[in-house]
Amino acid sequence: MIEINRFGYFWLDTWVLANVIQLATQDFCIRYLNHTNDPCGRQFDQMTQAARSAPANIAEGNSRHSTSKETEMKLTDVARATLSELANDYLNWLLRQECIPWSVNSPEYQVVNRVHLDRPDYKDDVLHKSSIHILAQKHKFDTWLNSSDSVTAANCLLVLCNRLILMLGRQIERQLETFRAEGGFTEGLTAERLTYRTQQSIQTDAPTCPQCGKPMIKRVAKKGINSGREFWSCSDYPACNGTRNVI
Repeated sequence: MIEINRFGYFWLDTWVLANVIQLATQDFCIRYLNHTNDPCGRQFDQMTQAARSAPANIAEGNSRHSTSKETEMKLTDVARATLSELANDYLNWLLRQECIPWSVNSPEYQVVNRVHLDRPDYKDDVLHKSSIHILAQKHKFDTWLNSSDSVTAANCLLVLCNRLILMLGRQIERQLETFRAEGGFTEGLTAERLTYRTQQSIQTDAPTCPQCGKPMIKRVAKKGINSGREFWSCSDYPACNGTRNVI
């Protein structure tokens, strides 16, 4: 259970596929970028860094799930954005070779796109078994990734990038649904603080709301002619806006 809590993102298909893309991108850059087509090495750095950013941001975002769902969504979206950047690099490579990407109706695209990832089954020894799992998923695409033709490898990686972009989009939608239902870390702290203040008001014989009868909480006006002055506010605010003057 401790390992699951610590490495929760290891079970995400998006994180697994992001690692496959990172490994394959590193191989692609080593094999096909050289001093002739990338004399300063900037293309190599940009592609490998974009590929690295995807699994890194997915992992960091998922690790923030319990403390800040808003941060989790933002980091997942960063992963999606960097993948779009990487996909554009592969598209540019194809265009530089006077080639166009596979059509979604082409046999090559259909075959690559139908390759499914296996479900993780780590149970224990997560780092060891997840590494075996990632490499096994990468080998599913060896036919295209290990091709001597850079156009074939670039097309395969372009398909995988776009596939992962769609997967991350659905992941963000699920995160947003959870955020709407449960709120984020800030909302949770506010609710805890409000509950505590309500309990304190009850214990200190605070007055009841003149409108709904619930316990009232002492607040400080932040604006208007009474700015800086204390007043009693209904603990059910904003559902109820009952107030009393502090005597």
